[in-house]
Amino acid sequence: MDKPRYINAGGKLIDLGIPKVMGIINITPDSFYGGSRIKNSDELLKAAGTMLKDGADIIDVGGYSSRPGAANVSEEEEGRRVLGAIKIISDEFPEAIISVDTFRASIAKAAVEECGAHIINDISGGEADSGMFDVVKQLNVPYILMHMQGDPRTMQSDPVYNDVVADILKWFGERIFRLRSSGVKDIIIDPGFGFGKTIDHNYDMLNRLGDFSIAGLPLLVGLSRKSMIWKPLGINPDEALTGTIALNTIALLKGADILRVHDVKEAVQAVKLTVRLGKPEGQD
Repeated sequence: MDKPRYINAGGKLIDLGIPKVMGIINITPDSFYGGSRIKNSDELLKAAGTMLKDGADIIDVGGYSSRPGAANVSEEEEGRRVLGAIKIISDEFPEAIISVDTFRASIAKAAVEECGAHIINDISGGEADSGMFDVVKQLNVPYILMHMQGDPRTMQSDPVYNDVVADILKWFGERIFRLRSSGVKDIIIDPGFGFGKTIDHNYDMLNRLGDFSIAGLPLLVGLSRKSMIWKPLGINPDEALTGTIALNTIALLKGADILRVHDVKEAVQAVKLTVRLGKPEGQD
């Protein structure tokens, strides 16, 4: 099944004929990768500006750490962190395409209607807030449907699948049907590397990433500096850039349409070089 080439983000068409790069901005004190944490508005604008200069197509702003074992954050606190940050970025960089990383429908709604976000990125795939699908329908914005087994506090305790790819495809199918039936047009799927999966599950998914094309939807992959990279290498997240580039390149070759990353410049370079493999000889 052919994937849609374009998604409409607030009247701005995103051409997925060439893979896109989503830069991560965390307004949190405890994200697993320290280099992504933002403490104030000056750091926020500097980070967003650098990502856009380096070629980011989308800026993803989140205020709820989803690392394994992360503590709960109240709705009020998450809103305080995220909504102001999105407004600041939107005002300073009006052409930027911004996604809000939240599983709470009220925050997603406010981010889009009041603050300038264009895309909703939901790590729970609608499981954490029964109102999320209705909000996506009302707002008519692209929706990133991510798979997670459990929640951030429990997801890595003992994840079990009969077949990780088949099980996730079945899970996607049920939710895609509900979204499509309600009129949602632009859906992006994310298999959720590291979210309720063992390292072996993650590599099985990456090896079989092309199987997700059966959904006929754009595919987002988030591998950046995750433990599936640094644990097998015996290093830490700060040292995991080279491994991230390697796995991002594999993901691109297997059909990823969007890379969600901490390191935009390196991901953009990986996209540019990988895309050349599909060009006729002599074409730039």
